[in-house]
Order: sequence, then C-alpha cells, then structure tokens
Amino acid sequence: MSTDTLAQQVSHQIEVKHSRFLALAGPVDTPADALAFLAGVATADATHNCWAYRIGGLYRSSDDGEPAGTAGRPILAAIDGQGFDQVMVVVTRWYGGIKLGAGGLVRAYGGCAAECLRTAPRRALVEFVELRLSYAFEHTGAVHAALGNHGAEKLDERFDAGGAHLRLRLPAGHAEALQVQLRDASRDQVRIEPAG
Repeated sequence: MSTDTLAQQVSHQIEVKHSRFLALAGPVDTPADALAFLAGVATADATHNCWAYRIGGLYRSSDDGEPAGTAGRPILAAIDGQGFDQVMVVVTRWYGGIKLGAGGLVRAYGGCAAECLRTAPRRALVEFVELRLSYAFEHTGAVHAALGNHGAEKLDERFDAGGAHLRLRLPAGHAEALQVQLRDASRDQVRIEPAG
C-alpha cells in the first residue's frame, strides 16, 4: 500500500495538437469524496472530463466518451505509477480539431496526469489502529506517560471498581512499542486488546 497522498489540490495543463488537457488532482478519503471532487471540477463546456481515483484497494475510472481504455485507465496508471493513494485525478479535454488516435489519447491523458502528480507536494499517510486498555488505578500514571510517548489519542475513558478502561487510537507503527512500554512499566498488569 502506498504511504503518500496529495498535500493539496494541484493542476497541470498541456496542449497536444490544438487539444487542451487540464489535470486537476486532489486528496480524497472515500469514493463519495472522489465523486464530489469530480462534480466540483468537471467543466460543462469541455469535450470530455475523464477521471480515476485510488483509495486503498478501491479504484474506479471513466473515459467519459473517449474510446475505451484511452483515458481513465492511463490516469489510474499515472496515480499508481507516482505512488499515490487516496487521490482523485480529473483530466478535462477541450478538443482542438485534430484526432489524436488511441495511442495519442493514452499518452496525452496519462502524461498530463502523471506530470501533475510528479510535481505535486506529498503528504505521508499514516495508518492508525485502535486499542482497548484495562488497568488498575495504580498504573494510571504509567499508562498516560506511555500514551504521550507514542502519539496515542484517547477516544473513550471509563472507570469502574476494577480500574480504568481506555479506548485509544495511535499510529500502527507505534502499537508494539506502546505494548512493550506498558508491559515493562506495569509488570504486565495492563491488558491490551484490539478495539472493535
């Protein structure tokens, strides 16, 4: 899985044999976000608004009237080729009067999208996990110190006669280190399990 998305919306424009191609790309979290991005940037007076998105294992593309496989798939290939995830790219074409042929369309759509993404500012994607902790009150200080050391965010905290119960979210890469720190600090008295 890729670890980068776009830091912001970006664009890139090229002209190929009098046809103008404008790529607009932005970060998206869900397929609904991707389609909302499309609705926001698609140009009604353009000849075609072709697009693709990649969100983890989910992806979709559209040739929007261009010959099958000449626009959407090359845009998706550009997203994957540049190592992005959670990204939507729309390439709008204004026809310039000269036919480009299937190969020309693939190069124009894919090339415009790839160049747009190649120069775009990146933002690292961080995978998060949720954990549940249960512990006696005497370990509260050690637990809270460990949470601060590993970038954990408290989502829910409740108390009962047996102690405290905490649901938290933290970067997946910190989960094991948090468990080790809590085991060592509490002599293995903090119970940790995946939330959910």
